[in-house]
Amino acid sequence: MTNFAGPAVLETTDLRRSFTQGDVTIEVLRGVNLRVGSGEIVALLGPSGSGKSTLLQAVGLLEGGFDGSIRILGTEAAKLDSAGRTETRRDRMGFVYQFHHLLPDFSAQENVVLPQLIHGTPRAEAEARADTLLRALGLAKRLGHRPSQLSGGEQQRVAVARALSNKPALVLADEPTGNLDEATADIVFAEFLRLVRDQGSSALVATHNERLAARMDRVVRLHEGVLE
Repeated sequence: MTNFAGPAVLETTDLRRSFTQGDVTIEVLRGVNLRVGSGEIVALLGPSGSGKSTLLQAVGLLEGGFDGSIRILGTEAAKLDSAGRTETRRDRMGFVYQFHHLLPDFSAQENVVLPQLIHGTPRAEAEARADTLLRALGLAKRLGHRPSQLSGGEQQRVAVARALSNKPALVLADEPTGNLDEATADIVFAEFLRLVRDQGSSALVATHNERLAARMDRVVRLHEGVLE
């Protein structure tokens, strides 16, 4: 069994998030303590409404209003200003969502090149990296196609390549195959796991699929805002 006892890529301590609706306060996260080790792929299981997406938004530094500690590669997120959070997301994280959110006017290759250019990668190097990832995902003949010319499974493959393009330390995935049929989901998820492992990234993957969760290194369960 692989040992992930080294330095944590992600660590939360007593993480809390609540919302107020009128006179009612709803506690979505109620003291979440979570650790993801270097190179570890963790499944985050839980029913709809359990707080999975809220937790991913928190650790992805996409929203404020949280109490507790979030540490990314040892850096306390609360100490980062807006520019620091943006830099952390850009340089250290990759995101895969249930829906691909590809830029419709750009080709598959361009969708994977763009985040690398923002990162500061030279264009030639970015294009080579995009081609390598897309070919590894079975899209060698689709590099110049726009999202509207791709199937759902192909679009999600491009989204996976985009998330991994900058070789992030931490990949956050929210139901990454939830919009695909079972057969396509199995193929895309296997490719996702292979690429994440090959480049040594860590990942936190929210899913409700027990079968997919069993293929990851560890499973944690979120129930009513608490990890079980």
